[in-house]
Amino acid sequence: MHIQAAHVIRFSETVAARVKDQRDYLTELDAAIGDADHGVNLDRGFSVVLTRLPGLAETDIGTILKTVGTTLVSTVGGASGPLYGTAFLRAGMVTAGCRTLGPAEVAAALTAALEGIQTRGKATRGEKTMIDAIAPLVDAFQAALAAGDDLVPAMRQAVQACEAGMRATIPMLATKGRASYLGERSIGHQDPGATSAYLMARAMLDVLEGM
Repeated sequence: MHIQAAHVIRFSETVAARVKDQRDYLTELDAAIGDADHGVNLDRGFSVVLTRLPGLAETDIGTILKTVGTTLVSTVGGASGPLYGTAFLRAGMVTAGCRTLGPAEVAAALTAALEGIQTRGKATRGEKTMIDAIAPLVDAFQAALAAGDDLVPAMRQAVQACEAGMRATIPMLATKGRASYLGERSIGHQDPGATSAYLMARAMLDVLEGM
């Protein structure tokens, strides 16, 4: 099974719809440990992404991903814009010129996205950030491919790991970003960035399962 440009556009559209639907929930999570703007900011950015997608139908996958990335960097406030923007930009760089993506190319794109977030945010696992959801996703996807799974079964395992990583942020002490200012009061709250990362991962799986 291979991903085509149309699937990447559909994924972007699905993420925009999920973010809009969960905007208040994401903002509520952020209100507990952040600036109470995560959902609003992401919704603003992906609403602009939607206006750019119609002009990308005939382009390669790397161009689509890089366009999403530059749009998020320029329109999303707070930390999430630069972080997610960098993720899409890095994924776009490793898929530049590609009209289709197989499992190995998807793995490379996911790895590049994670590395971009880690570099931009100067964060690692266990600090109560989106990395705690995305890193397990990448690990599980690569492990499933190594075990012989095809794209969709591998992504199912990856999304399960992403969800588990998201929920694992609840008992964590935040040591990065605005949440770190709360100290022990950050414990007991699910990280909003990890939550939006899971929403994107779930959107990816839903698109793949609908292929």
